[in-house]
Amino acid sequence: METLLSSVLGEVMARSINFILSKVSTPPALALEDSLQRALLQAQVIVDEATGRHITNQAMLLQLDMLRDAVHKGSYALDNFRYHYQPHATEDDTDQPVRRSVPLSIANCAKIPRFSRGRARILAQLREALDRLISMVADADVLVLFLTSYPRRYRQLYSMHLMLDNCMFGRQMETEHVISFLLHAQPSHGAEEPEVLPIVGPGRVGKTTVVTHVCKDERVRDRFSEIVLLNDLDFTDGELAALRQRCSMRNGDRGSNSNSRDGKFLVVVEVAGDFNEDAWTRLYSSSKLWMPRGSKIIVTSRSNKVTKVGTARPLTLKFLPREAYWYFFRTLAFGSADPGAHPRLANMAMEVARNMNGAFISAHITARILRGNLDARFWGKVLALYREFVDKHGSRFGGNPFATLNHDGPALLGRMGGAFADRMIHHHYECSSPVEVPNVMTVQEVIFGSEVVRAQGKFQFVWTSPIPPYYSHIYTCEILGSKPAAAKRKRSVENDVALS
Repeated sequence: METLLSSVLGEVMARSINFILSKVSTPPALALEDSLQRALLQAQVIVDEATGRHITNQAMLLQLDMLRDAVHKGSYALDNFRYHYQPHATEDDTDQPVRRSVPLSIANCAKIPRFSRGRARILAQLREALDRLISMVADADVLVLFLTSYPRRYRQLYSMHLMLDNCMFGRQMETEHVISFLLHAQPSHGAEEPEVLPIVGPGRVGKTTVVTHVCKDERVRDRFSEIVLLNDLDFTDGELAALRQRCSMRNGDRGSNSNSRDGKFLVVVEVAGDFNEDAWTRLYSSSKLWMPRGSKIIVTSRSNKVTKVGTARPLTLKFLPREAYWYFFRTLAFGSADPGAHPRLANMAMEVARNMNGAFISAHITARILRGNLDARFWGKVLALYREFVDKHGSRFGGNPFATLNHDGPALLGRMGGAFADRMIHHHYECSSPVEVPNVMTVQEVIFGSEVVRAQGKFQFVWTSPIPPYYSHIYTCEILGSKPAAAKRKRSVENDVALS
């Protein structure tokens, strides 16, 4: 079966390359769009197959990451061309799917002079994306050949949005980097101090998520006898003594462990605030005395100060590029539906994604709401609401509200439907599920619900992550003031979301 899969992938790749190469000599817009679509399909086959494999080779992971990046950029350029620079059939106010119109030719484009400059730019982007994909797919023959030699990570789901809704997205390279650090054995003649890997990045970028997925990996669990999580560096001497005692008990029972574990500890330190160098020095100096050889430490922080305490090259996490974020959001928002059948919705979805400024939490919340109601009027209301979020927040505080929330700053939010009232988010914190906070509403009820808190005052709402570590994000919010509706509006509730 594996041999057959390799043969099929190789044959499909060869045919696709030959077809694409036959089309690329100064192609018109229609041929360029068609060629890029075929190249994306071919590259996506390789990426999907590789994503489902337990690949450990760093060179293959790097090549796969570059190919995935090319797919994201090519998809973004193609969607931007299709939904912004081509006329499409107008969708009516029902949620019936609408077929895409025939792609715009160069001759037809001349009839729309105000789009000529932007369209020339997007055609250049299409050409660049196509050239890159052709080159990378052609170079992926060795990658395809060796893919089948790696075991499957999971069973492929029938719909990609189900996987992205419940799995970490876009962090395979980073995850394998951390695992490689943890599995690397210290030389026998080297120092006995535990090795330290710093992971740095802004808030809500996924540092804890990456570490959690690493700690769940069987290779890591087989390597260490115990994994200890320290929520910060503000521990007491008693807590440090308790940790030392746990380590001593493990070492005393070393004979019951496998040879691969050998009593090794993995300590994960999550620094929430500013990095306290004195507290770190106290922890590290103590750990050298009681942690067995081969133990490792991972320390995560938003501060770049943490990078200088590492014994290994720091790992820096950044938010997804615009193209990758659009791919992620589009897949979640449309689910099993074809975005090409809803060009008007896809156009609005691209602008919604731009407004959210790369925020993971906002992508999950918004996509779930949109996916439950493929109606152009409803999607338009969500887009109008998000535009208002950005405008109101920007005029008062400056910047983007979604970016501000990532940094735990105050943000202005509104509500769709009914009387409008400004809602100021003052505080945001995380806690383990399940949430045990009284009178907590969901974010869907607060922003999109029909009957929520109307009186002035403070309240809380929550969003729980669908992927490990399954944190619940609690937001403390205050209604600043309310304005009566200008006129009574007719409301209908569909999928627990109010339309007005």
